[in-house]
Amino acid sequence: QVQLVESGGGSVQAGGSLTLSCAASGTTFDGRGMGWYRQAQGNECHLVASIGPDGSTHYEDAAKGRFTLSQDNAKNTVYLQMSSLEPEDTGLYYCAAARVCFLPLTNSDYAFWGQGTQVTVSS
Repeated sequence: QVQLVESGGGSVQAGGSLTLSCAASGTTFDGRGMGWYRQAQGNECHLVASIGPDGSTHYEDAAKGRFTLSQDNAKNTVYLQMSSLEPEDTGLYYCAAARVCFLPLTNSDYAFWGQGTQVTVSS
């Protein structure tokens, strides 16, 4: 059974940084893409960043230049480094493991989800 456990969320002031981690068990990253979603209060989840099995990455426009997604295959962990955080980055961040063997870009590309970790950015 695939389990994804996020950590690293917290409260920071605008301009600060956080690194989110997602530890996977029951699966490996070989041939599987991963992603990070954000759900702001009252809003739908949307894709913030994703990485394909070949290491290719995708970022939403607001994340480009500020967020970096990486993975450590030996630790079966994927990271989202976030810098220059803004209040608009506030939300519940979910890690997701894809069902597809290419860069996952849509909700239907993902099969497994973590419980989420809260990020709150104050102005």
